[in-house]
Amino acid sequence: MSHYYTLPLFDTAELTEARRVTGPGFARIVHYFHEDGVKAIVAIEHAMHVRSATAMVLPAHTLKGEARQLGAVRLGEIAEAIEMTARDCIEKRSPPQDIAVEVSMLRSCFAETLQHLDPAPATGAPSALPALATSATKLRRTAHRPAIFGRRT
Repeated sequence: MSHYYTLPLFDTAELTEARRVTGPGFARIVHYFHEDGVKAIVAIEHAMHVRSATAMVLPAHTLKGEARQLGAVRLGEIAEAIEMTARDCIEKRSPPQDIAVEVSMLRSCFAETLQHLDPAPATGAPSALPALATSATKLRRTAHRPAIFGRRT
């Protein structure tokens, strides 16, 4: 069992503060977090598949930051481990095989995080896992746009 599972899924004080600060906009923030997280995970998994540490850094950094803004401790820690190890691999010019376990944990941790944020998704809303599975094409179409937490519509 990974040490990440000893970490709490959320820091409840940070989550409460995020809900308080964003008020009625919290649902919109969670929606953006879902969209951006799906893109980040697809990009990280693809980078792992092609063994590109460089391609992992930005999506892992983005996922880490967004997770931590919501108090998602476990997801933030996994994303940070991926980011920091990928940066180390770039410096050493080595493939990112040392983070295969963390990359494989992302989907389930992200899905669990989303479930905690919104335990009753709207009718017809796709669950996190099918969205992850179908997002590769969408990711390619929107790759030119930066993923920004709390972006304006």
